[in-house]
Amino acid sequence: MVQTKILADKTALIATATDFIIEKIRSSIELTNRCTIALAGGNTPKPIYEAIAKTDLPWDKIHIFWGDERYVLPTHADSNEKMAREAWLNHVNIPVTNIHPMPTDGENPDTDAQKHHQEILDFFGLTSGFPSFDIILLGMGDDGHTASLFPYTKALEVFDRLITVGNRGESLRLTFTIPLINHANCVIFLVAGSSKQEALKEVFSDTGNPNQYPSKFINPQGELIWFLDKSALNN
Repeated sequence: MVQTKILADKTALIATATDFIIEKIRSSIELTNRCTIALAGGNTPKPIYEAIAKTDLPWDKIHIFWGDERYVLPTHADSNEKMAREAWLNHVNIPVTNIHPMPTDGENPDTDAQKHHQEILDFFGLTSGFPSFDIILLGMGDDGHTASLFPYTKALEVFDRLITVGNRGESLRLTFTIPLINHANCVIFLVAGSSKQEALKEVFSDTGNPNQYPSKFINPQGELIWFLDKSALNN
C-alpha cells in the first residue's frame, strides 16, 4: 500500500511525520512487544529525532538500526550514528544493547558489511533470508539515491545479502540492500525541497529508470509512505 502525504512546507512535514512515526512505534510495540526501526541520516530527520527524544516511550522495547552509514568512525562529524545519538539516543533511557550501529571502525568495509549482515540475522533469529523491520526511514537525494544506493552502482545489483558496500565516488558506505528494505513492514520517505523535483518526478513516473533513480526500486511488502513538502513537487 502506497500513501503520499503532501505538506505545506518542511516544518509541517516534520511535525506530521513525527506524529506518524511515534504512532507507528507504539502500534508495533502493542502488536509484537517491540519495535525495530532503521534510521536515516541527513538534515530532515534530525528534528524528528529531537522530538521523539522528548516523547514518553517504552525505550527498552525499541531497537535502533541504521539504513546506511558512511565508512567513518562513529565520532566523525559525517556519521549518521553520531547525529542520531546527539539528537535522540543520548537523551533517553534506552539500553545500550538495543542500539545496533553499523560497524565502520574496521579497515575492510566488505568484511564489516558481512559482519553486520550476520548481526541482523542473529538478532531476528534467522539463519538465512530477509527479516522484516517494523519501520525503515529513508531520505532521497537530488540524484534519486536513497540509503547509500547510488545511481548505476554495484550496490543496486546485490539481492542475496542484507548489507553491502555503497559508494559515492571515493566515499565508501555500508547500506541496507534493496531486498532488505523491501521486506519492511513500513517504509517512510522524508523528502523536502525544490531540488528534489526532477528526481521525484522520475521516481513516480511509470517510465522512470530505477538504475538512474534508485528510490524507484523501493516497493516494500508492507506500507510505503511518502512525506513530501509542496516545494518537492514539480507542479
